[in-house]
Amino acid sequence: MDVAVGVHSEFSGVEGDFIELDGVEKVFDVRKKTGFLRSERRQVRAVDSLSFTVPRGEMVGYIGPNGAGKSTTIKMLTGILTPSGGRLRVAGIDPSRERTRLAQRIGVVFGQRTTLWWDLPLIDSYRLMHRMYRIPDGRYRENLDRCVELLQLADLLDVPVRQLSLGQRMRGDIAAALLHDPDVLYLDEPTIGLDVISKARVREFLRDLNAERGTTVLLTTHDLTDIEQLCRRVMVIDHGRLMYDGPLTGLHEVGESERTLVVDLERELPPIEVESARVVKVEGPRQWLAFPAASSAAPLVARIAAEYPLVDLSVREPDIETVIAKMYAQGGAEKAVS
Repeated sequence: MDVAVGVHSEFSGVEGDFIELDGVEKVFDVRKKTGFLRSERRQVRAVDSLSFTVPRGEMVGYIGPNGAGKSTTIKMLTGILTPSGGRLRVAGIDPSRERTRLAQRIGVVFGQRTTLWWDLPLIDSYRLMHRMYRIPDGRYRENLDRCVELLQLADLLDVPVRQLSLGQRMRGDIAAALLHDPDVLYLDEPTIGLDVISKARVREFLRDLNAERGTTVLLTTHDLTDIEQLCRRVMVIDHGRLMYDGPLTGLHEVGESERTLVVDLERELPPIEVESARVVKVEGPRQWLAFPAASSAAPLVARIAAEYPLVDLSVREPDIETVIAKMYAQGGAEKAVS
């Protein structure tokens, strides 16, 4: 069996590994209509021989294209789905067998689904969770006050959840997931729908949470900036298999991905000529330069600023679908496994 870089091929059981998967599989039976009153059944393998461990207190990016198996993995880790094969433990607990017990140890935020009560004010959802999780009063008030302050929820507490914007609801869901002090937090697109300032605030909040309380975080996102700013380790899953496990810089090297520097000049000029970057597009005074994603943008920006009449610039990150596509096109999938 091929094993991705950094993945334990045996169920380690090492003390300190908070999340452990060994050869986990999930197969769904799907019926497809083939004619009038006729259908055929086929099996879809959403997760295929997945093995990895996450130590307590680590923040890990878990990424891949749509349909790769990320959500299926999270649902097995929370006990919503039962694996078709293999072994899985979270804090020593089998999620599918002891889902209620595990619920006290985990927090979950799904970007497109809410755990909040739709027609109730936000604060009422928190009060219900206070009772459901049997959180001691002092601990509840302390956690609530902290989340309200850092996530800027004070003006939203009396607003019905259905009236919140997507970004406001995401902040509300993150707070709800943390009221009972979970040991592990599963986040699915936690910055979706947020503006730049709100994204920065949520990232800072998550960094502080991990540093102060040692909360283990498994983060799925299409925004590689989330991964860069929060996670030292990234895992890439595609077609249910782990394709890469290591630092983000290593992923960029495997996929030979590129970032884009968008440069606005004072006037229209010939294509910019600088080492380690190439112009891919020019429109009037604006130019787009591609450069290796694994390298820093700072030296490139400094050279352009010194040699050209610069007005403004921005850096665009590669999307994960592009990175994975290049892994396949350039044989990166073979490089990422041992």
